[in-house]
Amino acid sequence: MFIIDNKKISETDKPYIIAELSANHNGSLDRAKLSIKIAKECGVDAVKIQTYNADTMTIDCDKKDFIVNGGLWNGYKLYKLYDEAHTPFEWHSELYRYAKEIGITLFSTPFDESAVDLLETLNTPAYKIASFELADLPLISYVAKKGKPMLMSTGMATENEISEALETARSGGCNSLLLFHCISSYPAPIEQANLKQILNLKKTFGVLVGLASRTTVKFAFRRSLRKFYKPIIIKRKEL
Repeated sequence: MFIIDNKKISETDKPYIIAELSANHNGSLDRAKLSIKIAKECGVDAVKIQTYNADTMTIDCDKKDFIVNGGLWNGYKLYKLYDEAHTPFEWHSELYRYAKEIGITLFSTPFDESAVDLLETLNTPAYKIASFELADLPLISYVAKKGKPMLMSTGMATENEISEALETARSGGCNSLLLFHCISSYPAPIEQANLKQILNLKKTFGVLVGLASRTTVKFAFRRSLRKFYKPIIIKRKEL
């Protein structure tokens, strides 16, 4: 059993749906709030944001190792990409207040300890660990000590890395753990979805497992899937 904000998630409950806001606010607090409102109206259980800024993610550097090579953001300098995409720390209090006002759960993915500290002041009900951070064991340990449920994406991880992350969380005092099967491509081709990995993760690690979908197609839910996580966007033509 897994509980977020007093809502139980288990093998016998309906799937728990999370809408990922990510950078789809386009730098507008009003748009971020509208996205949360629309997610609520669509019937999702929670909205997830990301807590970082460009300086906590990378350095402002023009060398080739700091330039995106391929994909949607080809040619972008990492610092500029993170600066444009981040959800400002100063928005967080208003977003948590607004989500509470309209009656939807809001939580976040932190990328460093300063983000965790901010989220603790807002009494976040849960934490999400991104695929890229699954190997950041000090961050996982720091989050675990806060005593909140932890959800972990596995998009870039080996089984050994997943095992280490779970053990680190448990050693830090967190036993409310859930894994997401995830493909770290944006968008992820449907032929790479490998949905059978959901069952494999459940069998191997003995925890609840959900799907963090990066595809552009719809999925039918099955009994084995207890948690579903999907990016949300209002109107793509406006971007």
